[in-house]
Amino acid sequence: MTKQVHLAAHFPGVNNTTVWSDPAGGSHIEFSSFVHLAQTAERAKFDFFFLAEGLRLREQGGQIYDLDVVGRPDTFTVLAALAAVTDRLGLTGTINSTFNEPYEVARQFASLDHLSAGRAGWNVVTSWDAFTGENFRRGGFLPESARYSRAREFLSTAAELFDSWRGDEIVADKSSGVFLGNPAAGAFRHRGEQFDISGRFNVPRSPQGRPVILQAGDSDEGREFAAATADAIFSRHGTLEAGQAFYADVKGRLAKYGRRHDQLVVLPAATFVLGDTDADAQEKAAVVRRQQVSGATAIKFAEQLWNRDLSGYDPDGPLPDVDPIVGESTISKGRASVRMNRDPIAVANQWRALAAEKNLSMREVIIEVTGRQNFIGSAATIAEQINTLVQADASDGFILVPHITPGGLDEFADTVVPLLQERGVFRTEYEGTTLREHLGLGFSR
Repeated sequence: MTKQVHLAAHFPGVNNTTVWSDPAGGSHIEFSSFVHLAQTAERAKFDFFFLAEGLRLREQGGQIYDLDVVGRPDTFTVLAALAAVTDRLGLTGTINSTFNEPYEVARQFASLDHLSAGRAGWNVVTSWDAFTGENFRRGGFLPESARYSRAREFLSTAAELFDSWRGDEIVADKSSGVFLGNPAAGAFRHRGEQFDISGRFNVPRSPQGRPVILQAGDSDEGREFAAATADAIFSRHGTLEAGQAFYADVKGRLAKYGRRHDQLVVLPAATFVLGDTDADAQEKAAVVRRQQVSGATAIKFAEQLWNRDLSGYDPDGPLPDVDPIVGESTISKGRASVRMNRDPIAVANQWRALAAEKNLSMREVIIEVTGRQNFIGSAATIAEQINTLVQADASDGFILVPHITPGGLDEFADTVVPLLQERGVFRTEYEGTTLREHLGLGFSR
């Protein structure tokens, strides 16, 4: 059976894929930028628009640096505003479970689902670092080992609030001015290790029942959390072999939770560069990578591995001949790069071997080893690549991350999408009105 491709648009914010210095780059905070990308995605009949969240500006060596200088405005504010200028496009955002409360978040998502007529989606994330926690009253109180236990209870508590309304409890008697119906409507009581709350939820059942739940963890615990609770999972595995392994793994975990294979949508994030020909696209991609990794950015990336000040090094010269400092990061705050390199000395030696093999400078090594475009080619080539990966069960679709904001999705919408539609693997019109319908998911009960 031929699968339908799912596509979503990621508003990237300022990060290592965004080329903010390009003349075509626009604002990352003005509302017109969000409107442009969202309306382009809706014109192309994408499933949803995705907004990431940053709770603190990242620092390196005690200074804010160019990859995160503008930060990100409030997620709910932007999504609620976009609900007024779009009609069918899903509106999803990242909201942290570590520094928020279930009642507050459930109320905001239920409100967004009403305002958008059933298009809300919640990417549930956790945070472990005290650096981000300094912006909040509770600071970095939560140890890394406990973050998923809080997230699980946070999400289950929010679900209790969403489900506290069946949808038909209230009947208004206008003559008496009294609301009649089930006196238990909205009533909740939750006692657990993380939360002890009771009261009455004041937002009636929303069009989807619950917002679509997205999750992005790649650890074994994160995959298990997604299999138990998520409607969609982001993935960083965008190649055929790695994608198929991840797809089989997370889908294989569903049965133990009484869930079907089609109740979890797997969506890797993907960047792309389009050209008139494949060769033209390759040339453009090389230019984009040089823009994404300036000399200053190369130094910053190297510092995240070496965990030491490398400002005295030439980015167009060799890699440092000293070894990384092993232990807690003292350089990079707000990024997990150092923590994710479990053996930084081994990684540094791999980089040195690559530099020696290909005669690469520090900047060229960073370009080689950091994220690159998933799809490079003509519109026909990229359409073929996307469809091949989806039909081979390496994914169910992709969350596209353009390197230019806000117009970076325009060419894809105008050239690649029509080719997918011609193949019969992507919708030509929205068939439903809610995000759950776009993703092939049922009403959440």
